[in-house]
Amino acid sequence: MTNDEKKNAISRWIDPEERVTVQFLDAQDLNTEVTGCTEQLVDLSIETHVSHMKQHLSLPLSQVEVSEDFSHYTRDPERPLQPSRLMLVIKEKRPPIIY
Repeated sequence: MTNDEKKNAISRWIDPEERVTVQFLDAQDLNTEVTGCTEQLVDLSIETHVSHMKQHLSLPLSQVEVSEDFSHYTRDPERPLQPSRLMLVIKEKRPPIIY
C-alpha cells in the first residue's frame, strides 16, 4: 500500500468522536483518535491508563500498516453503524509515556 493510499484510508477516520485500534510490537488493542494525516505522517492521540491523559504521537506512514479491526465497531450514534473500524499496525515498540 502506498503512502497516498494509506493517507486516504486514514483520513476518513479523523473525527474526535471515533476511535481506531493501534497495535505496537509490545502493546496491543490501544484505543486511539486520529488527529491528522499528511502524505508523510499520521498524528495519533492514544488513550493511557490515566483517563484524562493521552499520549500524542506522530508516526511516519512508512512504519504504519493499515488494516481493519472486526472486533470493534464505530461508536458515533448519529451515524450508521459500521461493523469494523480502522486498525493501524506499527512494527516498532510503543514509545514510553511521559506524564
